[in-house]
Amino acid sequence: MLVELNADQLAAAQHGDGPLLIVAGAGTGKTATLVQRVAHLIERGADPRRILLLTFTRRAAAEMLRRVEAVLAARGYTTGAASERVWGGTFHAAAARLLRIHARDIGMEPDFTIMDRGDSEDLLHVARTRLELGRGGSRFPQKSTCLDVYSRCVNAQLPLSQVLHTAFPWCLAAEEGLARLFAAYTDAKEEQQVLDYDDLLLFWRGLLVDPAGGARVRERFDHVLVDEYQDTNALQADIVSLLRPDGTGVTCVGDDAQAIYGFRAATVRNILDFEQRFPGADVVTLTRNYRSTAPILAATNALIAEAAERRDKELWTDRADGARPVLATCRDEDEQTQWLCERILAHREQGTELKEQAVLFRAQHHSMALEMELSRRNIPFHKYGGLRFVEMAHVKDLVSFLRLSENPKDAMAGLRVLGLVPGIGPKTAAALLESLSAAAGDFAAAWAGARVPEPARTAWPAVVELFATLAAAGPSGVPAQVHAVRSVYGPLLERRYDNVQARLRDLEQLEGLAARARTRSQFLADLVLDPPSYTQELAGPPVLDEDYLVLSTMHSAKGLEFEVVYVIHAADGNIPSDMATGSAAEIEEERRLLYVACTRAREQLYVSHPLRYYTQPWNKADTHGYAQRSRFLTHTVTAQFEELQTGPDEAPDESPLNRVTTASIRAGVRSLWGAPADA
Repeated sequence: MLVELNADQLAAAQHGDGPLLIVAGAGTGKTATLVQRVAHLIERGADPRRILLLTFTRRAAAEMLRRVEAVLAARGYTTGAASERVWGGTFHAAAARLLRIHARDIGMEPDFTIMDRGDSEDLLHVARTRLELGRGGSRFPQKSTCLDVYSRCVNAQLPLSQVLHTAFPWCLAAEEGLARLFAAYTDAKEEQQVLDYDDLLLFWRGLLVDPAGGARVRERFDHVLVDEYQDTNALQADIVSLLRPDGTGVTCVGDDAQAIYGFRAATVRNILDFEQRFPGADVVTLTRNYRSTAPILAATNALIAEAAERRDKELWTDRADGARPVLATCRDEDEQTQWLCERILAHREQGTELKEQAVLFRAQHHSMALEMELSRRNIPFHKYGGLRFVEMAHVKDLVSFLRLSENPKDAMAGLRVLGLVPGIGPKTAAALLESLSAAAGDFAAAWAGARVPEPARTAWPAVVELFATLAAAGPSGVPAQVHAVRSVYGPLLERRYDNVQARLRDLEQLEGLAARARTRSQFLADLVLDPPSYTQELAGPPVLDEDYLVLSTMHSAKGLEFEVVYVIHAADGNIPSDMATGSAAEIEEERRLLYVACTRAREQLYVSHPLRYYTQPWNKADTHGYAQRSRFLTHTVTAQFEELQTGPDEAPDESPLNRVTTASIRAGVRSLWGAPADA
């Protein structure tokens, strides 16, 4: 099982039960080490059901456990599907599962529903409107900003005043109103028996703090393993330490140099201060890189070495080959775009597929000019980011039917569903929800004889019958329930949206996803906790083009790797972003973000920046300003790069004309004010 590990990986995998931190540099085999650690625990006798593996995506957990099973099978471990019995998943998924089991220990009902971000924003907006916070002579933050402030307070475990001063200074004048709003928002969630995304962690920690409930949860687990520990926030770190207060059985894996999610309230302090939280902890550092060439590692080591605070490590490889990274200076964005396309096509001709090449950038809009040029040249691409599947309006509509049937107190789902029926406005919808509450959630009793506006009378009976069917179906048979909703919602969708056929196909996919769920509550929770991604259109016809270039923000590229990586717009104001230079901590995170982008490259790394940025690039106006190279590309760092200027060569004319001299030109000028030409 352990023969393929190097000495440091082996030490981590075979470590005892004391607290362990594995500092795994980029490309050093972090996942393989964690897989072997789990397999080693099971092989030496640990009960798989008492192992908790926490990751940041459900896919990562599933892939790790699949590999654990393969390792155990290769070793002849035959007790059967051990990895399926491990508690593996995201922090939020584990929280939801535990709260379903132990909800009553802290005075909750286990049939709560979970709101996604859009629903949370809508509920905040309702409270904001009722409190009349948007009226008056001063500006009040919109619902999305309000949710960001609320989420930062909860996840960072900081008071509102401190969060406003450090992260949202433009909202300081609204502090009193925000405090009232958050109190009303909390009350509304309690009344409706709903939890938002942040509540899952907050209530999990509350459960662990409770003497009786916490003891029951802790009894479930002997080992707690955390992947990407550098991306945890204060609340998540508290949960880990409350699960295993003395540190026994704790294994955390991460890399402080890749801590880039401060905007989500993640803090690099968790990994830097691990030994303070778990006294006596052992630290194993993985430094052998299996991804990049030696020249790329030399450049990235130099880049991260200038960080103000970090765990000392220098990555190395036995791959001595490879070209030096290239630092390209371009005259403007158009020249950068042309140079990029030429390099991309040149690498393709040399045998590197487009999907093994990635263009990385700090912000979504940095790729706009490139996207247009790629389309013009018929180069297909896939851009990572954008809408998630469940954030699309028609998907949220269908899910709201299921949410309301699961929890009749869910007012936000009810308002969305009733608002789909022609003729039913907010006032009528509110009255119908009140009657539903009075009938204790009995849809047929509350709505069968309800008086609805004339435009709603055609669709209304089918809606009432649908909810009666969903209520009678109970929690199981989820695909059939989704199909029933589709049959009623389909005509409403056709009246409300364009591009109907594409939307209907999305709902068919949703029904297919429902087949994987055992219960309705599990299906709804999975959609919120680990939603499927929405695949954006390719630049070329997707049926014909199976190869495509990858465009991605730096944040979205974390965890990926490519043969060739192009980091563009490496100018100050872009890297670091001018929106993230308010403190030394933010600037250091921007440095780590550039490091993450550069360490995605296996064979070749290009970093480029334009000298000029036009104020109106879309209409080619002449007004422009000059940019400086990113402050992170210091002399020490650039010494590891091959520097070049893009664009055509402009060699001086070696055969100047002899008929005109500077003296004759000056003489001509003197004649303008009447001076003698030979004066």
